[in-house]
Amino acid sequence: MVNKLAIVGAGPCGLLLAHYLLRRGEQYQIDIYERRNDPRTVPFSKSRTFPIALGNRGIAALQKIPGLMEAVKAMSLATTGSMIHQPNGKTRTITRKEPLFTLDRTNLAIALLNQLVEKYDNSRLNIHFNSQCTQVDFVAKQVTLQRDSAEKFTADYDLLVGTDGANSAVRDHLCTTELFECQKQYYRNEYKSIYIPNPTINLQPGKIHTWRIDDGTNIILLNQPDGSISGVIYFPQHKNQITSLTTTEEVQQFFHQNFPEVAQLMPQSEAEALLKRPISQVITIRCNRYHYDDSVVLMGDAAHAVSPSLGQGCNSALEDVVVFDNLLDEYVDDLAAAIENFSIRRQPDGDALAELSENAFPATKGLFLEFILRQRLSQILHQLFPQRFLPSLFEVLSDTTVPYRKILQSYEGWVSKVKNANNQFYSNL
Repeated sequence: MVNKLAIVGAGPCGLLLAHYLLRRGEQYQIDIYERRNDPRTVPFSKSRTFPIALGNRGIAALQKIPGLMEAVKAMSLATTGSMIHQPNGKTRTITRKEPLFTLDRTNLAIALLNQLVEKYDNSRLNIHFNSQCTQVDFVAKQVTLQRDSAEKFTADYDLLVGTDGANSAVRDHLCTTELFECQKQYYRNEYKSIYIPNPTINLQPGKIHTWRIDDGTNIILLNQPDGSISGVIYFPQHKNQITSLTTTEEVQQFFHQNFPEVAQLMPQSEAEALLKRPISQVITIRCNRYHYDDSVVLMGDAAHAVSPSLGQGCNSALEDVVVFDNLLDEYVDDLAAAIENFSIRRQPDGDALAELSENAFPATKGLFLEFILRQRLSQILHQLFPQRFLPSLFEVLSDTTVPYRKILQSYEGWVSKVKNANNQFYSNL
């Protein structure tokens, strides 16, 4: 029996799922629907994209497809730690046992797409770009889509997979069904992208560079394979300095006063672009389940979008695919059983990741210094006495595949401490 799958969303999660299912055999026929253009044919703005860092979870997921991780590494930079830049000009370095591979999300999607179309013809796989999901009939198992030309068409499915991001259309339609609950919130920090195409000063390679000031504003910058530098500036939703900037001169003055090292990197053209660039909001998603009946399942940001503070959004989305694939092994390709148990297995991890992402990284200056001290002590003590002392929280998150719920249980004391301090900090802004 051939199972007809409709995957809505051609991001990394949806594309990797197609890889995993098609390699299982002829019983899966897949159509992928993406509302955007084909990223392989349309130039994308590097100044608007968000760099991601693949840790052990994401790497392990990609490695199960032969040749895929090699293609991703070819367009990535390995980072071996973080460099924290202090106001006095000094730096603190946090080293890593295992490297992270940093790259642009769009490039990751392109690598996945290229491998898909090379391996499978249209007898088993069809990819439809410029096709936006507008309606889902869960009883008839039919999805309605609309192309740019306003032409509408329908597609039947045996299984509908929503991998269409934090603003998922599939999830929005699930919200109209009984027993499905979804909590959608805007994260308390907003951000703007930073893109420096031809930096005159080089940052130390192989490091994620961060700066922070006392009002909760943070900058994260990474070197890119093409020699550029990109990243983001985070700031609180309320009472921040960024939204009050109205001229290029004010932007340059703000960086010179608060982030002088970044100001040296930033040409006037990027100061102008940053001023015009819209403020982006981070949406967090918590659902009480990730499936409907035996024919719909949500994965990735559609199911559990989180704050990017820990860099686990894409990694957890790719790990979703591994969990679902393991369930298909366990239940011998019984889709109904795999779908139901995906919610049972994965939803607690999604909630735990949300709690960790929101409350593992301190906003206050005092607790941030404690965070740095904890990182260093954990590395030393765990190496000397591995049975008595835990590794650092960030090492477990990125260097292992320990379930998020178990990580939250192990580091509950720290997470609770940060949560209380952060809530007080933001309430006083």
